[in-house]
Amino acid sequence: MSKIKIFGLGGLSESGKNSYVIEIDDEIYVFDAGIKFASGNLLGIDYIIPDFSYLIKNKKRLKGLFITHGHKENMGAVADLLKDIPDLKVYATKFTKFELMEDGVNENNIIEIKPHKKINFGNISVFPIAVSHSCPDSVMYVVNTKDGAICYTGDFIIDPSMQGAYNMDLGKIAYIGKQGVLCLLSESTFAEKNGHTSPNHRLVEFYKDIINHHDKRILFSVLPSHLYTIAEIFEAAANSHRKIVIMGKRLQNVINFSKNEGYLNFNTEILGDLSNINDENSILLIMDDKTTPYANLNKILNNYDKFVTLKNTDTIVFAEPRYDSTEKILVKLQNELSMFGCSIETVSKEKEILHHASREDLMLMIKLINPKYYMPVKGEYRYMVNNANLASTLKIPDENILLKQNGEIVTFINGKLVDDFAKIKINDILIDGTSNDDIGDLVIKDREMLSENGIVLISATVDKKDKVILVGPEVTTRGFIYVKDSQDMIKEIKKICEEIINRNITPTHVDFNQIKIEIREELSKYLYQETECKPMIIAVVQEV
Repeated sequence: MSKIKIFGLGGLSESGKNSYVIEIDDEIYVFDAGIKFASGNLLGIDYIIPDFSYLIKNKKRLKGLFITHGHKENMGAVADLLKDIPDLKVYATKFTKFELMEDGVNENNIIEIKPHKKINFGNISVFPIAVSHSCPDSVMYVVNTKDGAICYTGDFIIDPSMQGAYNMDLGKIAYIGKQGVLCLLSESTFAEKNGHTSPNHRLVEFYKDIINHHDKRILFSVLPSHLYTIAEIFEAAANSHRKIVIMGKRLQNVINFSKNEGYLNFNTEILGDLSNINDENSILLIMDDKTTPYANLNKILNNYDKFVTLKNTDTIVFAEPRYDSTEKILVKLQNELSMFGCSIETVSKEKEILHHASREDLMLMIKLINPKYYMPVKGEYRYMVNNANLASTLKIPDENILLKQNGEIVTFINGKLVDDFAKIKINDILIDGTSNDDIGDLVIKDREMLSENGIVLISATVDKKDKVILVGPEVTTRGFIYVKDSQDMIKEIKKICEEIINRNITPTHVDFNQIKIEIREELSKYLYQETECKPMIIAVVQEV
């Protein structure tokens, strides 16, 4: 009897954090390990990773981690996973391997693969197929089992004009479809967009028009991993007699590697250096980072950048995707740049920087693969529902369309769906800084309280011998009240705390725990009555 389980550790009913598990009998294959970027209410959180507890618990059964392409949403959590499973083998194409190493993944963990070269694991094999995306060397994966193939598309668009490292092998995909596919996992991000994504993703003429119509300096804000966009900017500037200056070490590393490996093709004479930054007609590529969106442009605007000084004649081009979570930051930045005098250029809503499959792309993939079962993945739940509806219009039976949430398991026994409602517990793991430990909801709640109501710190020192107050109580506040304008309240706070301390002191003992509890309780009531605010209250009482 053969048993196959499929489930998501992340990426279902959300944008980012993509990670999908295919378990075949006793062997576990993992596809992608991405991050999700923290929204504004997750104060201080850098990013969110999938809950890898199941993989850690079953690490002896892991056969490998297979990465589709070099975007953070698909490979950003690999380094975090390797901290817990240091001997895990990571399979990736050349450009994806470079991005993983830039992210701190040890080269010894990475096995470089090529599209259309089968990877054998006994009776199971994994077959990567080249697909078109904004990142070169992107692949989809086909897992061959005795019950039929399981396909995971990753991110893709269908555009025959994309060649070389961006080429998509539709012939191989069609061949797989004819061999018999048990289940197809296909992305849902653009499932509500009509038509094909192509040709709306082609922006060379847009960038060329900007370069030709602005004769002063131009600053392009770009994401290093969107190499297709960077290539288009180089192509648009090819005959402009301008120098392109690359700002940021990571962006320089990406462009140097891509040029040396043939992913980028441009005349090196177009490249400038720091001496060209202030040239009247130079082009600056400013690196953006999703963890701190628009941080480098903000530094330039506020005159904190070591090299670039903003001019009111500058044109700023936002050559990167716009996300709902960063919309307010972007609008504020654009307003301030406009007030400074700069011209602002953004990609129109009719165009797409993101290379995801729209409705016609998705339906063509379904027709080529012709799966028995269809599982929408990658995207908010409404996108997954739209994706499911597309499969239904193509006559895939509704009972064979699998809409699942993270942790919900799809089970096949001998190639037949068995809906046993199995589920594993999944949580978001919040990462702050370099720590691999989950920050947790309590810490976030504390940060929310601090951000909304501030903090009140009560400190006092008690004589160890005579059991009397030596110093204090002293009151320190941050983000709550302005002390100089609230002297009466400060006096009352001190009075309340002094009474609490004295009534919990005996000639032989000081009940520190009770003092802290009573200060928090009584002070909370008093401060709420006076201000209708609930600041965090911390009491520090010690003996000397």
